[in-house]
Amino acid sequence: MRRVIFWIGVAIILFVFIFPIAWIFVTSFKGRTDIMVPTRLLFVPTLENYVYEFWKMPLLKEMKNSAIVSVISTIFVMAVSLPAGYSFARFNTGEGHLLFFTLTTRMFPPVVAAIPFFFLFRDLGLLDTHLGLILLYLYFNMSFATFLLYGFFREIPEELEHAAMVDGYGRLSIFRKIIFPLIVPGAAITAVFCLIFAWNEFFFGYIFTRTVARTVSFGLISHWGSVVVQWGPMAVGVIFAILPTLIAGWFMQRFIVRGLSFGAIKG
Repeated sequence: MRRVIFWIGVAIILFVFIFPIAWIFVTSFKGRTDIMVPTRLLFVPTLENYVYEFWKMPLLKEMKNSAIVSVISTIFVMAVSLPAGYSFARFNTGEGHLLFFTLTTRMFPPVVAAIPFFFLFRDLGLLDTHLGLILLYLYFNMSFATFLLYGFFREIPEELEHAAMVDGYGRLSIFRKIIFPLIVPGAAITAVFCLIFAWNEFFFGYIFTRTVARTVSFGLISHWGSVVVQWGPMAVGVIFAILPTLIAGWFMQRFIVRGLSFGAIKG
């Protein structure tokens, strides 16, 4: 009886999470008249929404911009956060004060920093540029990634490094050959979180871009007019907006599961 209740609960949870995505997918194949009748399950599928989105709207350009900004910012975040997290975990750099100062960048809502960043980027000519968004996402993701990696590094016994030093390894060689292979699951889940944040982020994409560097999240609101809402093309845009994150999560799931359970079991 408990097993039956368990699987019923699992089915309900899956339905709650999958139903909105399935509904959007079905809506993307509906015509205008069919969309206005949400309860209509039998309809003639059409590709007019896909044709409109790919030929009349800059969806591919927006996805390209999102990919460039997300991937490059995540690479820079990991390049900075890996040595920073290791330094905080092993050498107590700044005696905790520097780590706290790093975390303060995540202690206030992004809207607080929007105005000063906007004027700064305007003077530097970084508005509506890929570099501007990359710097923004680097700034807001770096503290999160550093703190997350700091926790993962603390789970690795220092005795491993001491044994390697006895064998003549230097700090750089220890990090490259011993520590980094052990931290790969934690680094993978950190990179996925940063990538998803940068891909899905809307606020800064809306404030700091217009045409050249507009992202896919910002592009979705272009279907919301003052008179008409283009539900069909918007559904197509939503599908292609969530597809890359689903694919990334699928391929990285074994690292994500390992990273989430990192350090949970100690012998």
